[in-house]
Amino acid sequence: MDPALSVVRLTVREAIHTLSSSEDCGLILSTLRFLKRYLGETEDPALPEEQEEFATVHFSAFLRCLVIKLSPVWLELSPDGQLEELWDSFFLKGPADQAFLVLMEALESTAGPSFCLMKMAQLLANFLSQRRMAALMEEQCRPQKKPGFTLLQETLLNKVVGLPDHLGNRLQQDNLALFFPQNYFPLLGEEVVRVLQGIVDALRGGLDCSVSFMSRVLGKICIQGRQKEILDVLVPQLTVLTQGSCLWQRVCWRLMEQVPDRTMEAVLIGLVEATPGRPEVLSRLLGNLVVKSKKAQFVMTQKLLFLQYQHTTPMLQSLLGYLAMDSQRRPLLIQALKELLETWGSSSAVRHAPVTQQHYLSAAILICLAHLREPELRDSQDELLASMMAGVKCHLDSSLPTVRRLGMIVAEIISSQIHPEGPPLKFQYEDDELSRELLALAIPGTSDSSTVLAGGSAPAPTASETLAKTMDDGVESANGSDPQVGPQGSDSDLDSDDEFIPYDMSGDIELKSNKAPLYVRDCMEVLTSSEDMERWEAALRALEGLVYRSPEATREVSVELAKVLLHLEERTCVSGFEGLRQRALVAVIVMDPARVAEYLTSQFYALNYSLRQRLDILDVLTLSAQELSRPGHLKRPTQQVSCGSGAPVLATSQADCTGVSGWRTVVEERIRSKTRRFSKGFPRRELASSPSEFNSVAGYFFFPLIQHFDRPLVTFDLLGDDQLVLGRLTHTLAALMYLAINTTVAVSMGKALLEFVWVLRFHVDIYVRRGLLSAVSSILLSVPAERLLGDLSDELLEARSWLADVAEKDVDEDCREQAVRALLLLERLKDRLLPLSH
Repeated sequence: MDPALSVVRLTVREAIHTLSSSEDCGLILSTLRFLKRYLGETEDPALPEEQEEFATVHFSAFLRCLVIKLSPVWLELSPDGQLEELWDSFFLKGPADQAFLVLMEALESTAGPSFCLMKMAQLLANFLSQRRMAALMEEQCRPQKKPGFTLLQETLLNKVVGLPDHLGNRLQQDNLALFFPQNYFPLLGEEVVRVLQGIVDALRGGLDCSVSFMSRVLGKICIQGRQKEILDVLVPQLTVLTQGSCLWQRVCWRLMEQVPDRTMEAVLIGLVEATPGRPEVLSRLLGNLVVKSKKAQFVMTQKLLFLQYQHTTPMLQSLLGYLAMDSQRRPLLIQALKELLETWGSSSAVRHAPVTQQHYLSAAILICLAHLREPELRDSQDELLASMMAGVKCHLDSSLPTVRRLGMIVAEIISSQIHPEGPPLKFQYEDDELSRELLALAIPGTSDSSTVLAGGSAPAPTASETLAKTMDDGVESANGSDPQVGPQGSDSDLDSDDEFIPYDMSGDIELKSNKAPLYVRDCMEVLTSSEDMERWEAALRALEGLVYRSPEATREVSVELAKVLLHLEERTCVSGFEGLRQRALVAVIVMDPARVAEYLTSQFYALNYSLRQRLDILDVLTLSAQELSRPGHLKRPTQQVSCGSGAPVLATSQADCTGVSGWRTVVEERIRSKTRRFSKGFPRRELASSPSEFNSVAGYFFFPLIQHFDRPLVTFDLLGDDQLVLGRLTHTLAALMYLAINTTVAVSMGKALLEFVWVLRFHVDIYVRRGLLSAVSSILLSVPAERLLGDLSDELLEARSWLADVAEKDVDEDCREQAVRALLLLERLKDRLLPLSH
């Protein structure tokens, strides 16, 4: 046996015996100071081989002895605190990995709450504050030949990452703030940066190092859901460090490549979330990881694009921009675009996927197009066009306006990118925040740098850029900055009229000959046979007012007039034609609700009607039901008003009536302000009180619509392709049910509507399901609670289980919210009737 090693073993054995049996403070202090020679902390340190033996063989046993001796009485043997300082120094100055493991072992085995437990917790906090965690991790990055090193690393990995959980469970209410996850993991991130800095310095010095342990630490932290805490510290610092250093970039690439496959997804998602809109940062941190790792490729090109859709648009820009920034990664971008378009063009995906996911896919497609160049698109032109045509059809067939608008916008941009030389594909859609956001994604912004890096020229400006440039040029010309204006000092300046004040013509009205008919029959005749377009337009504008002022004359021709309006087509460009026709038709129904509603509901299922006409029937039935259920609806202001005489006056002359009565308002207000009253009381507003006229005719509106929905016609199949009309029908029935509140027929309507809902409850179209859920809520609001629980108890029990299933599993967020609201209504009804049952 080596005599030097025997000396170390004997010395440690004697020291442990002294600490265990002696109460002499001086002897204990001298023993501890002598042992510090083996840590190299004294002026006369031990030999290197002795220090190595002490660190590898005897240090952990000695620390456990110190933990056993820890007590308030033992520390008070040295009143000046020297003993406590020496006790702490062995944990803070010795090998960091062994000290950390002994501390964690002692914390888990010590009974608490107690002095010893809190003392070791404070010592662990000092251990972290003095950057000993960096020393621990840096030691694991050096080449090791010790036996059992792999097991040691696994133990350290679990203890380092799980420290907040271990300490939280052990200390509970007495836990220190440093051990909270929101504080510990940022500190650990700072330590990781220090370790990486040490690795870079060692590599510059020609030493070998490994980042495998750091990769495992990062992966384990991220898979536990703490990506944000550590990456918010790591990413900004690594962004700066990798900006001008190839060595730092290689270390970061190796760090990501060594992440285990089972934790790769969590790390990549955290990095994409931490670098929104900054693909160049992601490229410096990851390198060509997606090319080298199949797991990373699956996460970046499949899972983040197709299986998850909660990420923001800047994150998508960062992800796809990263794929576009290197020639080795660009084939993955082209492949991603093909698969995105294939999914986007799938009828099953359009029908079953939630709108948020379809928006996410559309944004990803547009970002891909912004990064790709014309030659790259030309190679896959036929495949992309086929997917686009299939996708446009599926989107335009959808019953949701948002989905249709997504299809229009994406199709326009794809066609302009794939066929820039051909005629542009144009649709008409609403210019709202959604459309502006998607159109902005098609304009290459941050993708310019990636295109240049890939070795090609910048793509041609899109239609949006061209339009913006044209508008800017027009503004410059309007402001007089056009260089092609006439030369200064020309004769035209002498004839300028700029010094004259322009006449205010804002109130001028275009003079037209008064060709408006004065009777309902005359209006109907003009609309059906007149060739005078001015007279035809005047009749259409006057019809609503005439109907309200002539109820008897309207009832005589109500069905014929409704037929004329239903088939009326725009002969000339009339401003607000659809609104004028719709309001006139509503007025006719209000004047003769039973007969006209019976006619319109019969025509809804008749042959030779377009889908537009069937949708118009549903719209006017809903609007007229609202009008009939409103108290005092006949007193509503109309477009045609009367100023005290029997002759009808067009809406353009309303200002005259206002002028006549304006002086009365001024005089009454002046008298009111000058009159002194001792008590006026609270002002009272007369409420309109009259029976709902919808009560007696609700059945004419409702039952014919719900009877024949399952009978397909040659050109009309509600349960087939005409899902948009079916969705509008469900919403119309829900509205009629809600407007039938407090009516005698509400119970029968509710029972029929519940049967209708039960037949269609598993419909694949989102818009239809939304209408069905609205119908259930309308039933719960309109039918009296006693009748609900008495006559429809079995139906409500079945509907409750269906609503619970929708609230939990439906893919559409609006459907889930409506189901929750219906469940709350059910609970409220049950709670309201419970006192009555007792």
